[in-house]
Amino acid sequence: MKIAVCIKQVPQTTNVKIDPETHTLVRQGVESQINPFDVYALEEAVRVKERLAAQGIESTVTVLSMGPPQVMDALREAITLGADEAILLSDRAFAGADTWATSFTLAAALKQIDAQLVFCGMQAIDGDTAQTGPGITVHADYALATYVSKIDEIDGKRAKVRRLLEEGYELCEVTLPALFTVVKEINEPRTPSIRGKMRAKSAQIPVWTAASMGLDTEKCGLRGSPTLVVKVFSPEHRAGGECWEGDAPELAGKLCELLRERVTI
Repeated sequence: MKIAVCIKQVPQTTNVKIDPETHTLVRQGVESQINPFDVYALEEAVRVKERLAAQGIESTVTVLSMGPPQVMDALREAITLGADEAILLSDRAFAGADTWATSFTLAAALKQIDAQLVFCGMQAIDGDTAQTGPGITVHADYALATYVSKIDEIDGKRAKVRRLLEEGYELCEVTLPALFTVVKEINEPRTPSIRGKMRAKSAQIPVWTAASMGLDTEKCGLRGSPTLVVKVFSPEHRAGGECWEGDAPELAGKLCELLRERVTI
């Protein structure tokens, strides 16, 4: 079985900067990392591979990421964490992609490698949209289970999973091919091994472009994006504030009075 993991390289949360002129995130020269939720996705993919091996089902774990050439560092790190191989999707035609165009490109790659089970982190910490994973299933026609916190059973045809909800969890049976977005409660990621580091250092990671994948560039990158981020900014720091104490009716009345004073209709 071909198992795939989609990862994203994101800025270190303590180093996020915004260009005051372009109002976009500064990525050049900023230390990056694998999106933390994607690390849990990779760990679960490796664990599923080990579970399938116990059933006599041979499988491989392939990591994919779309981005500039420096994403190669994240892919090599993924190999140290247990991935068998990695593929970088990198092309000027992919630049400026929103979640729809990103999921279109990733779905095309997943179909080309014939992935039967795909893992994604529940969201990326630099965007927090949680849209790319579900978007892939639309383009690739996969079954979908989001916020997966545990895989109870899995074989080559179906899986039984638990989806984390606000007030508990939901049991689902999903037929493969499928995509799971996972939460951090699903496992505890392993540390890189010496063997993994040696494999990562010598690994040949192919770079796929729009042309090599046979994609219509009108559906990729900025051209294929129905949404556009006009401006990214840090909210202004607001000092002060008031603290009220009392019972609910008293506080509600005080709030209504304040609103009547400050709001004109």
